[in-house]
Parts: sequence; structure tokens; C-alpha cells
Amino acid sequence: MNFPFILFVLMLVTGALYAVDVLKFRKQRSANSPEPLWVEWGASFFPVILIVFVLRSFLFEPFKIPSGSMIPTLEVGDFILVNKFTYGIRLPVINQKIISVNEPQRGDVMVFRYPEDPSLDYIKRVVGVPGDTVAYQNKRLTINGQAVEMQKLPDYLHPDRLYYSEQYQAKIGNVEHRLLNDVDAPPFVPDASRFPYRENCTYNASGVICKVPEGHYFMMGDNRDNSRDSRFWGFVPEENIVGKAFFIWLNLSDLSRIGSFR
Repeated sequence: MNFPFILFVLMLVTGALYAVDVLKFRKQRSANSPEPLWVEWGASFFPVILIVFVLRSFLFEPFKIPSGSMIPTLEVGDFILVNKFTYGIRLPVINQKIISVNEPQRGDVMVFRYPEDPSLDYIKRVVGVPGDTVAYQNKRLTINGQAVEMQKLPDYLHPDRLYYSEQYQAKIGNVEHRLLNDVDAPPFVPDASRFPYRENCTYNASGVICKVPEGHYFMMGDNRDNSRDSRFWGFVPEENIVGKAFFIWLNLSDLSRIGSFR
């Protein structure tokens, strides 16, 4: 039972209490009569719950980054906002798209329901859209035969572990972003799952090559050697999309991180 479902049920229950109070009992109460407890603790919360439900379901949803798979773009402890309508209007709870707006583009940072457990929300970067051939060989990304532009930057120091990773400036589509590689990590993909359309992928000692099926996306973390992503568990179906991440609104350890990102 996830939070959107709980919020939906609360909205229905408090909405019903609110309607009963407005249509029947409020007219019977005198101006100085105290409100009964079911109104004070039930119906009175309906407007607040309704506003939260609409904002969270159709406009913006907050998330907290729990892992380092998107370092250096996103760090553990970042509180982010996700635009829920960028990729279309979806019905809450069932996540069914009813109005199309835009499609995910290469380079977008996207939140989606984890294909192996849809109750979990994951965040990665879109590197392959339907029809693309994505190759990650010897830690270098190629899309449709075109190598992704990369420029070496100073090594990145992980403050929590006190070790360095190679850092690069990369450009996917029109989006420039930073990514990390660990020199000592092997290029091959261990323990890949038996995911849908796995026949579209070829695994070898250098990494993986995949043809992205229609209606699906290939996702990767910016912290390349510390991210379980489409290389391991396959493609993200369109119906699993939650929205586009675009803004850090809080990090209690570093307030300077507040702001937009790509």
C-alpha cells in the first residue's frame, strides 16, 4: 500500500465527511454550536488533503535521493522536485497516461517505477529512447554508433569514503552533465537479470550493447560503476514513468546545492 493510494483513500473519506456535513448537518447546527469531532478531525482536513493530492498527483512531487548512483549530479540527502506533467497527464495511483505532452529525451533525469518492483521509485538518466542502439563498451557510451562527447575533469573526491573517481563532462543530446568512472572497476556487467526483451541485448567482457524496444527507455546512473540500472535489469516501459527531475529544493548538509540541475 503506497503513499499515493493512502492519500487517495484519505481524500475520499474526508471528502465524503465534508460533503455530508455541508449538505446536511451544517444547516442544522446553530452558529454557536461546537463542531462534532468527526467534522473537526475529518471533514475539516478535506480541503488540505485535496490540495496536496492535486499538487502531488498532477504538478510536482517531492523525492529524497537515498543512494549515490547519480553522483555528482545528485547527492545522497538531496530533496528534489519532479515535474509530473512534462511527459503527460497521468491518472494518480494507477499511473495511466490520459493526455500526451512530451516524450522523454536523451539526457533527461527521470523518476520511474522500478521495473522489477513497481512499488519502488528509481531515478536515473535517459541515455536511450525507443529505437536507439545503446552500447556501453569499455566504459564508453555510444548511441546509434555515435560516441558521447566526453571531456576529462579533475578527479572527484567522495567525502564519505575518501577515495577518488575519474570525472568527465559529457553531452547526451542537448544536455551537458558530469559523470564518474572508477578506474579499478571492471567494464563487464555482472549478474544481469532475465528481463523482458533481454534478447535485444548482447553482453560481453567489455560491457553491453542493447537495442531499445518501442515504448521503452534505457537508463543509466551518472555514477557509472556504482549504479544498478538498465545494464542490469533492462528497459523502463513507458507506463512506469513518474516524471522529470529538475530542482533541488533542500539538502540539510549543504544548502548551497539548492537550485536547478540537468
